[in-house]
Amino acid sequence: MCAAGMSPLAHIFRGTFVHSTWTCPMEVLRDHLLGVSDSGQIVFLEEASQQEKLAKEWHFKPCDVRELSRHEFFMPGLVDTHIHAPQYYFAGSHMDLQLLEWLTKYTFPTELKFKSNDFAEEVYTRVVRRTLKNGTTTACYFATIYTDSSLLLAEITDKFGQRAFVGKVSMDMNDTFPEYKETTEESIKETERFVSEMLQKNYPRVKPIVTPRFALSCSEKLMSELGKIAKTHDLHIQSHISENLDEVKAVENLYPNYKNYADVYDKNNLLTNKTVMAHGCYLSAEELDVFKERGVSISFCPNSNISLVSGLLNVVEVLKHDVTVGLGTDVAGGYSSSVLNAIRTAMMTSNTLLINKINAKGLTHEEVFRLATLGGSQALGLDKDIGNFEVGKEFDALLINPKASDSPIDLFCGDLVGDVSETIIQKFLYLGDDRNIEEVYVGGKLVVPFSSSV
Repeated sequence: MCAAGMSPLAHIFRGTFVHSTWTCPMEVLRDHLLGVSDSGQIVFLEEASQQEKLAKEWHFKPCDVRELSRHEFFMPGLVDTHIHAPQYYFAGSHMDLQLLEWLTKYTFPTELKFKSNDFAEEVYTRVVRRTLKNGTTTACYFATIYTDSSLLLAEITDKFGQRAFVGKVSMDMNDTFPEYKETTEESIKETERFVSEMLQKNYPRVKPIVTPRFALSCSEKLMSELGKIAKTHDLHIQSHISENLDEVKAVENLYPNYKNYADVYDKNNLLTNKTVMAHGCYLSAEELDVFKERGVSISFCPNSNISLVSGLLNVVEVLKHDVTVGLGTDVAGGYSSSVLNAIRTAMMTSNTLLINKINAKGLTHEEVFRLATLGGSQALGLDKDIGNFEVGKEFDALLINPKASDSPIDLFCGDLVGDVSETIIQKFLYLGDDRNIEEVYVGGKLVVPFSSSV
């Protein structure tokens, strides 16, 4: 037996590690050693042949090393760059309308219920548990207009150990469902209270994000003031843009003095290098150039775009403009809270654009894997901290077992020759689910399976 507490490391793993770099969309590192410090940082990732040298440097014994089975592998945690936590209440239902009617009939009445903290606590606890089980180590959440229950979402997220941005929604216009809106002054004041209380809490991995719902529900004064709040506190910003053609037309009619949809946000100080905008299906080349210039990222939400019949984001074209892209589930416009589903529907979207001869070349599964991990971390400005297994980054990771009990993946003899094959990785990305995600780590801490304290 190893003497307790001799090594300064929290974890030492030996096995296969699959991640992305900016030069390689999917790198498979077989028979490697990865060490994680007590503070949750990756301190080495080297070939297993270097074990003796590393053991001397980091003072560990062979029995400190946890060896993965030959079919298991680690991958970076999944990053969901756009998810509406309150809408998890009706995820998987109400898919019969397009965006603007869907908001009025289903979304606003549901979000109204979150005035009750008791109601909010149940839904928010379930969405955090579910997304963590699905491998989402980082989530960028929309909450509702209610400050107290939005603060509760942040508290729950912190308790479960998920890395997150949490936004109290701001909206002072809502003619179609007037019960669910704030006055301009109230929205500004409550956003300031939300930000102030979040910053006082000083959660290690849960941060506030300024959240104007979208241009149709925010006055120019509100947008401008939210931009100032974000600048004052150096905060991230999230919203929606160019999701649906009716929405784009409505913004054009509401704000005729602006050049385009992006200009509405830009002139009101909401497009910064800390802004992530969901959708962007109908952004013009001119708008994409503004995104590049300002450093704005796009959250690609393929399930929602198709489920609400909104549009198809041409990611290949967006990337040509050097705009950063991450993946989002957009629950509940997207019916699945799994980023694995977003990977699959992103591939289907890319293939649809190929079928219709809009693109000559599509995305590969390796490229979409990068969007779901390193791309998402970059979209949220976290790529110096997470996104892959580079030394110095925090260990946000999923232990994948394709042969888990009741696994939805069938493996055959040819799949199991030698260490983890490309086929096994592909099968997990296309067929796997939470049953294959045996362990989830955030900042080096094991958060799934859940501890008894949560």
